Amino acid sequence: MAKDQTRSKTRINERRAIKDWPESERPREKLLQLGPEGLSDGELLAVLLRIGALGQSAEDQARQLMTQFNGINGIDRAHIEELLAVPGMGVAKTAQVKAAIEIGKRVRRQTALPQSFDHAAEVVAYVRPHFEGKRQECFLTILLDGQNQLLAERWIAEGIPTQATVYVRRVMEEALRVSASAFVVAHNHPSGQPKPSTADDQTTEDLKQAAKLMDLAFLDHLIIGSGNEYYSYADNDKI
Repeated sequence: MAKDQTRSKTRINERRAIKDWPESERPREKLLQLGPEGLSDGELLAVLLRIGALGQSAEDQARQLMTQFNGINGIDRAHIEELLAVPGMGVAKTAQVKAAIEIGKRVRRQTALPQSFDHAAEVVAYVRPHFEGKRQECFLTILLDGQNQLLAERWIAEGIPTQATVYVRRVMEEALRVSASAFVVAHNHPSGQPKPSTADDQTTEDLKQAAKLMDLAFLDHLIIGSGNEYYSYADNDKI
């Protein structure tokens, strides 16, 4: 009997707008009472959406998005056009969701900022959020001062890989622009496997030669895979 009553209550709530729910069951009120950690991913997403679509509450729409894109990570990876194609997801909602996900990544990067960029594992922890949601291969350089402290970070390429010489020239240009003394480069393998390719080896060799000519310290080339996997050229004595 209790289960039947719960199911009946759930069906009634699903037919009502969130504003008509008991306060203890509204995502926004739950967040204020319990803190954001007390909400599910779908409830947090509903707070961002604020209102639903025709015939849907915000939580209904949040569940639809979570299912359609396979969770928050999938929503992060989705193109803006894909989100706009979902009924009820206009420009404002799509922008709010993408902005919130990006804020989360930036907070993680700040908390993971290494004391120094000499250790591959620490650098990977810092750069990995940069690559989350990327569906194509992207190439990033971290530019450092003489004490290996962060000066700047620059995206060198995104999308279809180009010739290694293009990467090398742009890395050197950005290093000169900020008067860097050292640098690290990182790129992702969308396949999830961080094993270096022949092209990766050639890019690394070209960067080594260019850094030597420019009197720059080339500290590492990192390949970011899925999960916690990565490959470090420095750790494998190839720098």
